[in-house]
Amino acid sequence: MALWDRIKESASQMQTQLVAKKNDLKSGAFRDASMAMCALVAAADGTVDPSERQRVAQLIATNEVLQNFPADDLRRRFEENLNKLTTDFAFGKVSVLQEIAKAKKKPAEARAVIQIGLVIGGADGDFDKDEQAVVREACYALDLPPHEFDL
Repeated sequence: MALWDRIKESASQMQTQLVAKKNDLKSGAFRDASMAMCALVAAADGTVDPSERQRVAQLIATNEVLQNFPADDLRRRFEENLNKLTTDFAFGKVSVLQEIAKAKKKPAEARAVIQIGLVIGGADGDFDKDEQAVVREACYALDLPPHEFDL
């Protein structure tokens, strides 16, 4: 199986797992951490191109789990995190990882945040090393072993 096919299959499986947990994923901590994760993955290489913004906008609009929250609120939170990262990536990353860490009290939410990062990272078919590295850092912030997510 080609790497691209594995990435697509993995993203699809992650999405299925997220939908199965939809009713457990309604907290503010999950909302904030998931938008921080989206911003972190989108800015992982130090730049944010329009296609990355589009992928997150599409996720917000179509993801069943994120429909637990108002789309405008999610978009605003994503943009706020993105602004922190594009202003000063190193400093912004500290703040964004703290936002992600809010979800670690509930293991189902913590895993779902990582799964959202994997879905965003694999959406373009190229889950590159920068994206993998920031999702791995998020695993550490959430006290989850990266190998559980093949990172």
